[in-house]
Amino acid sequence: MKIYPLPHMHVLKDLVPDMTNFYTQYASIKPYLQRKDTGAGGEAGVIAKEHLQSEVDRKKLDGMYECILCACCSTSCPSYWWNADKYLGPAVLMQAYRWVADSRDHFSKERLRALDDEFKLYRCHQIQNCSRVCPKVRRREWSREFWA
Repeated sequence: MKIYPLPHMHVLKDLVPDMTNFYTQYASIKPYLQRKDTGAGGEAGVIAKEHLQSEVDRKKLDGMYECILCACCSTSCPSYWWNADKYLGPAVLMQAYRWVADSRDHFSKERLRALDDEFKLYRCHQIQNCSRVCPKVRRREWSREFWA
């Protein structure tokens, strides 16, 4: 068996790639719940109570929260190879969609506007390398549903 570092990423040492760009892109989608209601102290966005979801709304998130951010999908994507500085890649796009699809989040429109860019989103050519290399089986099912 041969083991290689993630393709198309600068190797820092041995098998350790430089994931700085990947995690910077991940942070750019604001991967956390955003709400417009105010908390007890009047601070906007502060959640003062638990926000429950219906089973149907929760089921929409299946396959998205299991992502371990390993970047296998992004580094197998030709679009990411060519435009890694601008194209967000499959992992970050799936996580962005995870927050857009979350019924508890109030900033779906703002999130979609932030993704509406010539490079961030629209460089996906549905080659599906991402689905083939993902270590999470459910992701493959999500990919088929998302692109159907």
